[in-house]
Amino acid sequence: MTDLAAVKAALRTQAVETPSWAYGNSGTRFKVFAQPGVPRSPWEKLADAAKVHEFTGAAPTVALHIPWDTVEDYAALAEFAEEHGVRLGAINANTFQDDDYKLGSVCHPDAKVRRKAVDHLLRCVDIMDASGSRDLKLWFADGTNYPGQDDIGARQDRLAEALAVVYARLGDGQRMLLEYKFFEPAFYTTDVPDWGTAYAHCLKLGPKAQVVVDTGHHAPGTNIEFIVATLLREGKLGGFDFNSRFYADDDLMVGAADPFQLFRIMYEVVRGGGFTSEVAFMLDQCHNIEAKIPAIIRSVMNVQEATAKALLVDRAALAAAQASGDVLGANAVLMDAYNTDVRPLLREVREETGLDPDPVSAYARSGWAERIVAERVGGEQAGWGA
Repeated sequence: MTDLAAVKAALRTQAVETPSWAYGNSGTRFKVFAQPGVPRSPWEKLADAAKVHEFTGAAPTVALHIPWDTVEDYAALAEFAEEHGVRLGAINANTFQDDDYKLGSVCHPDAKVRRKAVDHLLRCVDIMDASGSRDLKLWFADGTNYPGQDDIGARQDRLAEALAVVYARLGDGQRMLLEYKFFEPAFYTTDVPDWGTAYAHCLKLGPKAQVVVDTGHHAPGTNIEFIVATLLREGKLGGFDFNSRFYADDDLMVGAADPFQLFRIMYEVVRGGGFTSEVAFMLDQCHNIEAKIPAIIRSVMNVQEATAKALLVDRAALAAAQASGDVLGANAVLMDAYNTDVRPLLREVREETGLDPDPVSAYARSGWAERIVAERVGGEQAGWGA
């Protein structure tokens, strides 16, 4: 029997980091549809993120992306965030939007380009120092498109060398989170294509280097929960980028494509102790046709619902069924938890913490959407330029 009081207590501690770029204009490589009221600066992104936390109570930190969120004074930006009830989260580096990086960044055959990329990563650590951020999150678009284009092994050596330089710069309490992606934009080889490659580099670097699992960065049919369980077992799961995909890296709202998969992932997180550890749970999504703030609120709620179901698994009954070889019985225990409607439970949790039980409706009634449309006129909307 599951202890509902313990489930509620766990849910009250849940924190989902939202990404600054999800509040700006973003979409596909074909078209980004601008929306009225979109932030024009990192300050306005934080103001929107604060609204998500205000209505969900579960989004206390905001990830930045450099140079998309470049400001002159990061300490002032951190102070602004705290004044609005949130904090700055992971610093995400960008080594993929510069002409010099056509053949790669830290894996580029030209040492001058590699130096430029490493200097950017070191600058991101400087920003971590100024902003109080804990995590440096790295994703590299590096790879090749044609056989023979470059030496595969040499590129791994260059990657290891760059990561070692940045790792040595990390301060106390800071971490390097290495993300992987099995293809795109490189289509013959990708330099960090899978969790094994990321794990190997992190293992060599040391305890401050950990792996990030982006739920959209896997081939169809990949058992992501196995990866999560393995990385947790090895103490190398640093965090998640939550999204959904139907075909490849679509960056759709988490839980949209396969909510059962999200539940299975969160069950392994709960079972493996990741829910109470230093694992960072972050959204990484592009909201192109849907309203951004409501979509992010709904995404946080999707994570909460999957987590609640994972916490409701009767682990004693599951262990007994597994030990006795009761295949169908064990599966039924998981399915009973997954099929539970946890929305009333989450409404109770919100009400008990002084929140509106329906965050989406509460936001709609707040008038914030109308206010930002009226006030954010002129200037250049934030976005990644597609």
